[in-house]
Amino acid sequence: MSEIDDLRAVVEALAARVHALEDQVEITQLVAQYGPAVDSGSGDAAAALWTEDGSFDAVPHLEMRGRGDIAAMVHGPGHQSLIKNGCGHVLTVPHIEVDGDEATGRSYALNIRWDPAADRFWVARVSANTWRWKRTDEGWRVAERINANLDGTGEHREMLAPSPRKGSNS
Repeated sequence: MSEIDDLRAVVEALAARVHALEDQVEITQLVAQYGPAVDSGSGDAAAALWTEDGSFDAVPHLEMRGRGDIAAMVHGPGHQSLIKNGCGHVLTVPHIEVDGDEATGRSYALNIRWDPAADRFWVARVSANTWRWKRTDEGWRVAERINANLDGTGEHREMLAPSPRKGSNS
């Protein structure tokens, strides 16, 4: 192999690593936009994080299909009451596994609410989240999010378990 071939291989390997990092950062930024969008009442901005036909299940309360359902949830009386009384949706950085134009992941979400009588915030809900993202013409978008309370239910805890990898012992 010549020096030029060696250099070409190094550049190609670096380009692939940069592309993988860009995917990770874009998906992480997508997730990071959710809390501020819903807590500001920006239903259209929240819905735009999903694919047109994306789904969002808030187990066991709500199943949303498509951007219209997600925007309607944010604009709806239940969510509006939460944010008007003081509420923050805080999502942790997801663990992301990219496979071409699709990715999967898992993370936590906290629903933190204001208690004016006690003059403090309290954690109203901690949930497990599984995610599926797709690369679209608009960039990465959420194809599916499942959010389930960590209330002791085994199935909800299992959502956080690492996915088995081929050729991996982890």
